[in-house]
Amino acid sequence: MSKFKPAAWPRQLRSQHWYGGTSRDTIYHRGWMKNQGHPHDLFDGRPVIGILNTWSDLTPCNGHLRELAEKVKAGVWEAGGFPVEVPVFSASENTFRPTAMMYRNLAALAVEEAMRGQPIDGAVLLVGCDKTTPSLVMGAASTDIPSIVVTGGPMLNGYFRGERVGSGTHLWKFSEAVKAGEMTQEEFVEAEASMSRSSGTCNTMGTASTMASMVEALGMALSGNAAIPAVDSRRKVMAQLSGRRIVQMVKDDLKPSDIMTKEAFENAIRVNGAIGGSTNAVVHILAMAGRVGIDLTLDDWDRLGRDIPTIVNLMPSGKYLMEEFFYAGGLPVVIKRLGEAGKLNKDALTVSGESIWDEVKDVRNWNEDVILPVEKALTQQGGIVVLRGNLAPKGCVLKPSAASAHLMKHRGRAVVFEDIDDYKAKINDEALDIDETCVMVLKNCGPRGYPGMAEVGNMGLPPKVLRKGITDMVRISDARMSGTAYGTVLLHTSPEAARGGPLAIVRDGDFIELDVDARRIHLDISEEEMQRRLADWRPSVEPPASGYAKLFHDHVEGADTGADFDFLKGCRGSPVGKDAH
Repeated sequence: MSKFKPAAWPRQLRSQHWYGGTSRDTIYHRGWMKNQGHPHDLFDGRPVIGILNTWSDLTPCNGHLRELAEKVKAGVWEAGGFPVEVPVFSASENTFRPTAMMYRNLAALAVEEAMRGQPIDGAVLLVGCDKTTPSLVMGAASTDIPSIVVTGGPMLNGYFRGERVGSGTHLWKFSEAVKAGEMTQEEFVEAEASMSRSSGTCNTMGTASTMASMVEALGMALSGNAAIPAVDSRRKVMAQLSGRRIVQMVKDDLKPSDIMTKEAFENAIRVNGAIGGSTNAVVHILAMAGRVGIDLTLDDWDRLGRDIPTIVNLMPSGKYLMEEFFYAGGLPVVIKRLGEAGKLNKDALTVSGESIWDEVKDVRNWNEDVILPVEKALTQQGGIVVLRGNLAPKGCVLKPSAASAHLMKHRGRAVVFEDIDDYKAKINDEALDIDETCVMVLKNCGPRGYPGMAEVGNMGLPPKVLRKGITDMVRISDARMSGTAYGTVLLHTSPEAARGGPLAIVRDGDFIELDVDARRIHLDISEEEMQRRLADWRPSVEPPASGYAKLFHDHVEGADTGADFDFLKGCRGSPVGKDAH
């Protein structure tokens, strides 16, 4: 059982460094707050709860979080706390260029300092779109102030001409259909209206839904949080209950470091395999673990996920969407299944103050076509696969549940794209020397190369291959791909090309061998030839001269360790800021 022991209450909280007493400094802080109409007795030592809100008109997934914030406030007031809403940096996957991933670490820094430098005793992390979830959890982990996550929830199912439409997944599918001549451009535009028909994040098991599941599996959100649709009234109830709960967490001094243990991260990795979660979870979970000083590696991902069947029948791996997942019982059912199979650290503590097993042991599965029996799993080996070899000495990752079985062992001729612009310039050229047996190779799209490691790894196939009815080819890059995407796509190849990793020296016509069962990825050239090419290699990516781009370029780590900044891992400091007044 957990060794956590609640702190004594009452006691002086950190917010009283700002608001307690009658000195000039405290009157300065308290007096300005009163211009909002707050009565004097609100500053009596009760928990001050920061509602860290990633709402933005330019983050469509999180466009409804202001409404949820009001429900969180209601819960905080009910529990005797003092809620304050704090807008924080919001990195939107669908609007930020060059990619939201470049700004995940910036957002985490901003959140960390917003918590450290202001009078907050506890935090409710209001998140949704892909990078907002890990960035806020990373920031909270670095300050180690009591925190609870509330996600915005997925949007409703989409439908087009009687077909269930998954956000993201069908964008890729319809786009390929247009290139193959199976769908007109006019039909594609018509289908657009069905892809995002309510507030919320992607309705597939994309990265947003995956990360919502990850924080629930880690114990950082109340049980059942991950799958409630954004527009369902129960999402508002979850927000209000979380507002109530964070007040007690502050009183108990229940912190992220008490919850985000090695055992909790192991639970999250296994859950990711069971849900067919996004490969993006790898870089985010590694970064989050680094912030609490947990030794988590790519080898843990491969070891823990290797024998986990994918039992959640959702796009892009399956056929349903998040709405059906919620109605079937949601993530608690999946966690219970893992517990029954002996694949869960049952005593892991959650924000509720109870163990993760106590939270789920009595739940029921209401639809076994959505949450499948193990014998009907989409794949028996559902976890993220980590492959290594002379092409990826520090590893690359593959999502088996979204890949093609016939390509899991393959040898093919490399067709190389030096960067994403080179890919775009060549891919539709009928003269391109490529067929379905080839291996598509994309370089210079890693953390330093793009910069930011954009979601371009699921390269669309050439039209002349699509017209044959081929829908998948082996693709390898140092990029990421959207969690809504699918295919036999090897990602996060480390070291990346922009750092001089072996991917940088692959040439057209080289042969590449893939063997998923053997966890092997190999470039078929001699060691002598590889060393000669590496010695001749020169970087093609110009380092930025100034600004955040330079900070990112100079300090971002590789994807194999989470792509966090090298000066931030495991460096929790005092959460109390210096009072300058």
